[in-house]
Amino acid sequence: MNQIFTVEGMTCGHCEKAVSKALLALDTQAKVVIDRTQNKVQVESEQTRAVLSKTIADAGYRVVP
Repeated sequence: MNQIFTVEGMTCGHCEKAVSKALLALDTQAKVVIDRTQNKVQVESEQTRAVLSKTIADAGYRVVP
């Protein structure tokens, strides 16, 4: 499934890497595209939206509903 999240708190390349690393640790086959200027994280994964959202939040970033 392809899902797009609006994420607050990503301000630099380190933030992008932290979110990407967390998502890839959850699902090594996931495809993650991040655009911090738009506060968007696009994830193609078999994981549910809730699990992906929690993973982003656990990395320290706020997922906007």
